[in-house]
Amino acid sequence: MSAHASGRRVVVVMPAYNTARTLAKTVAAIPEGWVDEIVLVNDGSRDGTDEVARSLGLAVVNHPKNRGYGGAQKTGYAWALEHAADIVVLLHSDFQYSPAILPRFVEAVAAGADGVTGSRIKSGDALKGGMPIWKYIPNRTLTFLGNLVFGTRLSEFHNGYRAYSRRGLEAVPFHTFSDRFDFDTQIMVHLAARGHRIDEIPSPTRFADDSSKMSFRQGIRYGLSLLGHMARFFLHRLGIRRDPTLPRFS
Repeated sequence: MSAHASGRRVVVVMPAYNTARTLAKTVAAIPEGWVDEIVLVNDGSRDGTDEVARSLGLAVVNHPKNRGYGGAQKTGYAWALEHAADIVVLLHSDFQYSPAILPRFVEAVAAGADGVTGSRIKSGDALKGGMPIWKYIPNRTLTFLGNLVFGTRLSEFHNGYRAYSRRGLEAVPFHTFSDRFDFDTQIMVHLAARGHRIDEIPSPTRFADDSSKMSFRQGIRYGLSLLGHMARFFLHRLGIRRDPTLPRFS
């Protein structure tokens, strides 16, 4: 099955911040026949990322200033919906995630999932792929707590390889979410709270010098923000403090 054979329009959203060196390699590794259009959200890059993207024939949306990982996704998803996407795949432009397995994400959405996330845990590749132990332990701890609080059954919450159906993106108020790394968790939590199907795909990851990295300080901030989301969700579910963006629980 190809994206065109499925009758669905597939748009790839690529957030990018100074990835001119890896962009061409990432695009070249996407299997042919699966993608209708690629939009690169240039999040304030200063290394000519937008020029490289245009030379590759990509659509480009420029942020004059860096808005952050979540902010870039908001722009990309809005663009994809405005351009008639049925399936939207989030693929990093730094070659950290394997473009070769993109068809599996498309197939999962075409088969009925509204959200699909990669999992380094399912692939058994987290530590072997170079994930630092200081990231691995919090990853496992926060995923356990997240499943407990949100009622999900994911093996990994914290993976940046994603795909969404048009229905899923239109169902959640993603434009109100964080501009930072916790955007990824927020969107999955909102899909789960509304009863949308979420699938996981084993996803090997490479941690290399030319891949984007979350610093230790950013990791601490990210972990604290996720604990905050858990607390707010828990209070909402109990009816103690309502979040107007979430559905009511009986």
